[in-house]
Amino acid sequence: MKYQGSPGFSHQQADRIGVLICNLGTPEAPTPAALRRYLREFLSDPRVVEVPRLLWWFVLNGIILRVRPRRSAAAYAKVFTDAGSPLLLHTRAQAAALQENLAGKGREDILVDYAMRYGQPAMSAVMQSMFDKGVRKLLVLPMYPQYSGSTAGSVFDALAKDFLTRRLLPDLRFISHYHDYPPYIDAAAARIREHWEAHGRADKLLFSYHGVPRRYLDNGDPYHCECHKTSRLIAQALGLSAEEYLTTFQSRFGREEWLQPYTDKTLEAFPGQGIRSVQVFCPGFAADCLETLEEIGEENRENFLHAGGERYEYISALNARPDHIEALAGLVLQELQGWAVAPDSAREARARALGAGK
Repeated sequence: MKYQGSPGFSHQQADRIGVLICNLGTPEAPTPAALRRYLREFLSDPRVVEVPRLLWWFVLNGIILRVRPRRSAAAYAKVFTDAGSPLLLHTRAQAAALQENLAGKGREDILVDYAMRYGQPAMSAVMQSMFDKGVRKLLVLPMYPQYSGSTAGSVFDALAKDFLTRRLLPDLRFISHYHDYPPYIDAAAARIREHWEAHGRADKLLFSYHGVPRRYLDNGDPYHCECHKTSRLIAQALGLSAEEYLTTFQSRFGREEWLQPYTDKTLEAFPGQGIRSVQVFCPGFAADCLETLEEIGEENRENFLHAGGERYEYISALNARPDHIEALAGLVLQELQGWAVAPDSAREARARALGAGK
């Protein structure tokens, strides 16, 4: 095996601490061809679809990639902007805001960057760029508050696979979840209060999370439990009773049972239960994306109103709100305790004396 180095590194550089935030990913364009590339990478991950590989290869390539890219491209076209996909834009803004926040706290030694688990910018390329800039200690923060093997677990898989090819490995820390981190809970509650102040309250507050197959829970994945804990803590911060909110799960596909109750079925049933107005917040999404803007913001709105609902409001994700960035900065600094790098002005001279080329 040929191991990667850091061709951009120079002994003139100061060592740095790196913070890499990672989100799921996005196609490069809302076109069937771009969706086919993206979905092939995403749905080929055994963490995402736990089905025997040979069987899944035939299903994915023989059925899904022939049908789903065109349908998904139409959905992405509704949310894409001239500057790109919302998820990419929000994640980029989060990284820039986090860099500025940390610098304002006197941590100019920290370099913040962002990557996507699937698609671009790819984790390997971004990490290479960070190492070339002198990063020797790396903290990885998957932007999934609640842990699942299919999300944060998959980010670690990609990290480990990349490290198998590297000659020099950085010191590494990894944040697997932050579902009950108090500043994150406070930021989520503040976002909802802000919406209430502008629009008033609805009959019910729905916390909708991305779903996973039920068997993942049965096999020990803590995601279901962490989602419910997040909902409970936000509800407590808002002073809500158990009857005033509900946790549901969205975005299922395939025929097997997923985590319930399902968001779409719940919204369709609400009007018949006398619930005529609803507000939906998605605590599992650090940034707005297709699943929040199109699936929750449009598709489920239509389902609810068609079933007899009268008022439906999606409360946007935390994105790069200052309180969200402050929460992320606090989480990062908490996890970086004990790590430091010091400038060494004599390092270049010593390296050259020992024959180093640069």
